[in-house]
Amino acid sequence: MSQVLDRTRIQDIDALRGFALLGILVVNITFAASGFPIHLAQNPAYDSWLDHSVHWVSSTFVDMKFYLLFSFLFGYSFQLQMEAAQRAGAAFRPRMLRRLGGLFVLGALHGVFLITGDILSVYAIIGLVLLAMRRVKDRTALLVAGGIYVYMFITLAVAALFVDSTQFMDPTTAVAAAQETTANLAGSFSDVIGEHVRALPTYGLSLLTVQGPTTLAAFLIGMVAGRRRLLQNTHDADALLRLIQLVGFAIGITGGLVYAAGGNGDTRAVLMSVMTAPFLTAAYVASLLRLMHSDRGEDIRRLLAPAGRMALSNYLGQSVATMLIFTGVGFGLAGQVSPLETVGFAVGIFTLQLLLSHLWLNSYRYGPVEGALRAVTNGTAPSWRKLTQAA
Repeated sequence: MSQVLDRTRIQDIDALRGFALLGILVVNITFAASGFPIHLAQNPAYDSWLDHSVHWVSSTFVDMKFYLLFSFLFGYSFQLQMEAAQRAGAAFRPRMLRRLGGLFVLGALHGVFLITGDILSVYAIIGLVLLAMRRVKDRTALLVAGGIYVYMFITLAVAALFVDSTQFMDPTTAVAAAQETTANLAGSFSDVIGEHVRALPTYGLSLLTVQGPTTLAAFLIGMVAGRRRLLQNTHDADALLRLIQLVGFAIGITGGLVYAAGGNGDTRAVLMSVMTAPFLTAAYVASLLRLMHSDRGEDIRRLLAPAGRMALSNYLGQSVATMLIFTGVGFGLAGQVSPLETVGFAVGIFTLQLLLSHLWLNSYRYGPVEGALRAVTNGTAPSWRKLTQAA
């Protein structure tokens, strides 16, 4: 019975990671489908009420939420891996350094060849900070995470008060640049790579100002949660989960609506989203945990868990799929797909990944990329095939 409960709890984490993959794809696919999001510009070809409605829904419920969930789960898994290495008597630090090095290489290749922007290389760099802080007390880790959000509030509030973003973003210039980027994305492989490389400074600025600091905060909170097994001790915490839902949805949706109303480049709207997104992320986690532990929620866990178990392979696979659909390497549909159709492509890709993940894990222990990264981590030859279990 204990082994069954432990397996269920592990599947909970995998299912949450699978759920995060869908949200990340909904965001990332917009950067593959058009050059307009990259330049924070509105595409005049898609200016109907339906197009704006899709934008509002995405900005309110998806943007800035799911990378936090993915980052939280990275910190959580980091703690579990460290404890597993200690139980096995293995040296955790050199193993983790090799793992982070492999992750950085994958991320760099991903960001140059497959899609605009990348989170894996960022995880690798910030993971070094997490590795250095692995022995800090829970209170210290949470204080640092809280301090990051205080810093974010102060810097973004000052920027909102004293910096006029319109000085840096002329709408006409932004639209022209977005049209050029879209044309290049629909061009040859070298054109696509050129756009990815040109976007690196803009993406790097976003990482330095918003995504990087909040990712570290989520890592630290996830590490503390992993120490306390918070995701594995929810069977008696229904009242707490309900409270998280109530507070999280109220604050998170309000902040999301303000962010959606602010439009592209509004620093005050970004400030509101940064400060309230963790609440909505927490509400999503609480909702999914309660759902998966309901009478009919077992199927949700079983559906999502395999995709989350091979999340790295699926994350990279999403970029391969969007590249084939939107760039000139494949069908060249960049700039020709409406916001609603783009979301439809995301749902279709994720549905296919759910099916492929189940099929792959019926025969193999790890996802294809997970097996290779595990080999780098352990300094061994890659091995994916399932071990034969004795009766």
